[in-house]
Amino acid sequence: MKVFATGKLIKPLTPELRQKYRPIEVAATIKLYLEGMIEQFWFRENVGPIFLMSARSVEEAEAAVNALPLTADGFVIYECTAVGPLTPLGIVMQYGQNT
Repeated sequence: MKVFATGKLIKPLTPELRQKYRPIEVAATIKLYLEGMIEQFWFRENVGPIFLMSARSVEEAEAAVNALPLTADGFVIYECTAVGPLTPLGIVMQYGQNT
């Protein structure tokens, strides 16, 4: 299953906190990437990260992002949404075959 995990910064990070969290947050994120849980990732300036994840369930993806240091310590929250193929494309394919 594919899941979009959209992060949002909910508590400001001081420069000192950024310096403290950056290495551990990056390491934890890279670990999820190397394990195949995070397939792609992006960042929205002044908002937060977006991950395309591969998980058995939305709950599994939520557990993974909730364990990230910034999330576990209350600085970031994630909304996890299951996504799948664009099913209306099947209608287009049927239309093309009937003409």
